[in-house]
Amino acid sequence: MNVLILGGTSEASALARALAERSIPALFSYAGRVAAPRPQPLPTRVGGFGGVVGLAAFLTDKRITHLVDATHPFAEQMSRNAITAARQSGIRVIALTRPPWEPTSGDRWQRVAGINAAVSALASPPQRVLLAIGRLHLAAFAAQPQHHYLLRLVDRPEAPPPLPHHRVTIDRGPFTMDGDLALLREHGVERLVCKNSGGDGAVSKLTAARQLGLPVVMIERPALPPRQEVHVVEDVLAWLGHESAPDTDLGV
Repeated sequence: MNVLILGGTSEASALARALAERSIPALFSYAGRVAAPRPQPLPTRVGGFGGVVGLAAFLTDKRITHLVDATHPFAEQMSRNAITAARQSGIRVIALTRPPWEPTSGDRWQRVAGINAAVSALASPPQRVLLAIGRLHLAAFAAQPQHHYLLRLVDRPEAPPPLPHHRVTIDRGPFTMDGDLALLREHGVERLVCKNSGGDGAVSKLTAARQLGLPVVMIERPALPPRQEVHVVEDVLAWLGHESAPDTDLGV
């Protein structure tokens, strides 16, 4: 067995720890979009593969037997490449992903299908808007320049985003309810834009928005080809054929 984890999420890190504890041969891969990724207890590579062809060649060269896609739910191209490359290489693939968030009583969500739809949803008089979408699609919101944008990012951008009115705050989750309430109040945020990433690490902004009665533009996940998906590390271990608990020394 030789496992490749496509990582970058807290779930990927939890899986890496579980495999290391069980001495299961595995390699961890980061896309390289964060300046200082978290260290992992497994051999780690950083960077792209060169599309489907490059990933398939990598799987063959490294004799990978099992591929786990534990990338961000919005890493659409990587997930598509993983499905295709695994099929071409004749290896098994599974996705370790978070269940999406669902609105509860008091939420004021406007669901949209993608970044362009989120930009269109902001065709309104000027507001103070929290963009919690990462850095890749910030430029699209220049089409709505009337707003003042608060950008929450993991790394400071190399060049200023093309938004005439914005402020950057650098922070890395997991976030807290008290911290997000303070952030929204301090900056007078009137609307949120975020991706439906799911999980616990970033849900506090939605709880804070609910408490303050703020509307949320919720970008739904991209559609992917059919694949096997699980939501907990234990199910990946079962897929790999291992028990959920590591061996322990009972002292006998």
